[in-house]
Amino acid sequence: MTMALISFHNYINIIAVLVLFLILNFTTFGISQDLNNGASFIFGDSLVDAGNNNYLQTLSKADSPPNGIDFTASGGNPTGRFTNGRTIGDIVGEELGQTRYAMPFLAPNTTGKDILYGVNYASGAGGIMNATGKLFVNRLSMDIQVDYFNITRKEIDNLLGSSNAREYLQKKSIFSITIGSNDFLNNYLLPVVSMGERISQTPDAFVDDLINHLRVQLTRIYQLDGRKFIVGNVGPIGCIPYQKTINQLGENDCVSLPNKLAIQYNRRLKDLLQELNENLEGSTFVLANVYDLVMEIITNYANYGFVSASKACCGNSGGQYAAILPCGPTSSPCSDRDKHVFWDAYHPSQAANLIIAKQLLDGDTRYVSPINLRQLRDL
Repeated sequence: MTMALISFHNYINIIAVLVLFLILNFTTFGISQDLNNGASFIFGDSLVDAGNNNYLQTLSKADSPPNGIDFTASGGNPTGRFTNGRTIGDIVGEELGQTRYAMPFLAPNTTGKDILYGVNYASGAGGIMNATGKLFVNRLSMDIQVDYFNITRKEIDNLLGSSNAREYLQKKSIFSITIGSNDFLNNYLLPVVSMGERISQTPDAFVDDLINHLRVQLTRIYQLDGRKFIVGNVGPIGCIPYQKTINQLGENDCVSLPNKLAIQYNRRLKDLLQELNENLEGSTFVLANVYDLVMEIITNYANYGFVSASKACCGNSGGQYAAILPCGPTSSPCSDRDKHVFWDAYHPSQAANLIIAKQLLDGDTRYVSPINLRQLRDL
């Protein structure tokens, strides 16, 4: 009788251990399966900000309607995205099979294993240089964004262990950088505020500074186990509605100086990425040729189903292109939002973002090189 009780007790213990083992393994299996499509770690400015500026005392915000009116995940409520719907980063993540959008680093709920699905560090008015965007008071410069990724990197170690964390970041994660426009629009070209800068620095010297700073920033991410990068060049910033408005240009005209500076920077960026590909072992730096892609959409907008590539859909009746005041509660957005290249004075609409994202995902070397994003994911 005693032996039978002991045997029964041992049997129960064995069953309990087996059940616990299966629960733990199914949980781990579930998490790992969910993460099979990897994560996006997004750095940049308002083109890809997913809400970080909501948590800053800043003049650069998109936390009020009608921003986000077509963002399905929020029910059409503003999230801090500077567009009517999804950003390029959102669309790319979806298309690569990632189950969640990269969460804003500053959001209180960006904690625990949620960070394994990706984190967004981008900030409206942010730039490569720390001084960029100071007119807006607060913003996260690229240096600060990389500092914040360093915090995330340690948290991933704690979640996965150092070896698994390294493998997850190096093989399953894509690091997206969309930055540089503000360094011209809200720094070098800004009247009065940047006058001293322009007097003391030639365009060549300023671009040198940008490239040297970006080199250090990208190398820091590499040292934190980033291996798969896509880096956007600066788009045709002389063609945005705001520039057309303040310079009183015709519908098909662009301001030459901003575009010339963008082209100058873009040449140097291409060389930098080639240099990093050669010198940082195991890395792949992909160039997103945003300038030519957006210029193609602006020039041939009717071919893409748009009715305007010059007027802001969401503006405050400021000037010919409704592009003086930012999009906000007093704005009346256009009803045909999918027919406008630009959502507001600076930022593309969701419809334009879709075209850009799909070219980066599946396009050829005209717009994304040396490989596209799907090929980068599969490396």
